[in-house]
Amino acid sequence: MSNKPANGFTLLEVMVALAVFSLAALALLRLQGASLATTARLDEKLGAAIVVANLAIEARLALPAPAFGATAGSVQEGGRPWGWQQQVIRTPDPSFQRIEIAVSGADGSVLARQTVVRPAQ
Repeated sequence: MSNKPANGFTLLEVMVALAVFSLAALALLRLQGASLATTARLDEKLGAAIVVANLAIEARLALPAPAFGATAGSVQEGGRPWGWQQQVIRTPDPSFQRIEIAVSGADGSVLARQTVVRPAQ
């Protein structure tokens, strides 16, 4: 029997290294899942922002001016259905009207809002 030290790692050292590696891998997987969820949410918000911008342009250019009161509808944009609500409100100056537009996603939650002020022709 010789007294020379053994080369390599002990079983305990290998198990600790595997535990550290597995914790790092799990953290990366959770980060990736959160990143994908955030990306999907941002995609939905961007689509709603485009829809509300389009509706605001239509409200600005509409002739005659929209009637006072609330209206709602739906539109297909980007391969998805979007619900919208429009509220036309009187302003202190009777020659203008305020139009508030809200766009909601498939779950009904409001994802984008925009307010337009235009002449009340």
